[in-house]
Amino acid sequence: MPLRFPIVAGMFYPGDKTACRRQLEECLRGGQAPDLDRGQALDVPQPILGGVVPHAGWTYSGPTAGRVFAAIKAQAPTASIGAQGAPETFVLFGAVHSWGVSGASLYGAGSWRTPLGDLAIDEELAQEALKASKLLADRPQAHAEEHSIEVQLPFIQYLFPEARILPIAVPPSADAPEVGREVARAVRQAGRKAVAVGSSDLTHYGPRYGLAPSGVGDRALQWSKQNDARLLDLVVALRAEEVLAEAQAHHNACGAGAIAAAIGYAAELGASKGTLLQYTTSHEVLPMGRPTDFVGYGAVVFV
Repeated sequence: MPLRFPIVAGMFYPGDKTACRRQLEECLRGGQAPDLDRGQALDVPQPILGGVVPHAGWTYSGPTAGRVFAAIKAQAPTASIGAQGAPETFVLFGAVHSWGVSGASLYGAGSWRTPLGDLAIDEELAQEALKASKLLADRPQAHAEEHSIEVQLPFIQYLFPEARILPIAVPPSADAPEVGREVARAVRQAGRKAVAVGSSDLTHYGPRYGLAPSGVGDRALQWSKQNDARLLDLVVALRAEEVLAEAQAHHNACGAGAIAAAIGYAAELGASKGTLLQYTTSHEVLPMGRPTDFVGYGAVVFV
């Protein structure tokens, strides 16, 4: 069976099993704390049908991503997609950072390896999704060099050891929301308890990223926060199509397609709003002098 090996273990997160578990626990402890900037505490409505997480190195974005997975775990004993128990499957909509991925691309069979072991693909759901979708194709090669889904997997393994995964790379094309809706209909048809997570960082600001309209320093940080706030306001309002347009115009999401697909998925299954659990930037997580080059991170759940 196909096996996808990790490509950023030892770089974005620890490559050793013991160290990986230790940093996961640190991230999840950090994810429980009330946010001091633009977020809210962990107590959110249920059931959580989907969410958005960042995908940078765990040192920077791990506690923010941990907020979403901890919130899903907190609801697991009582509710998930209208039924009791933890999610059986995580649908993972990933950003596309490389050329050549022109459409939504499923990794439909086998498993993905992390330092904690292997996660099985939900192959039955994969086949159901391919039958239900006019937009989705089984293209495992689209995931070969992509990290946006990989960095989420140890969170799932640690908190939901029985869960399977359905990895889907989604470029920022106009049909991304419909991809999410199609997958949601497949989940409903299969009777699966599944939560969808879209993986995206936010504004990449600074000379290093070719985006510095306010120079560097505190004004730059404020500009970037305002840039991210516009996009996050659309995300929590479940306005998937506008998320795509906003990101294209203002470069405030590297995974706009993944976000839009997660919104489409959650809305199709009955979500009516999003809740922002945390917003921060890499500069605030690890300040290094004046703000120069930094990235925004947001944690959102859909209920």
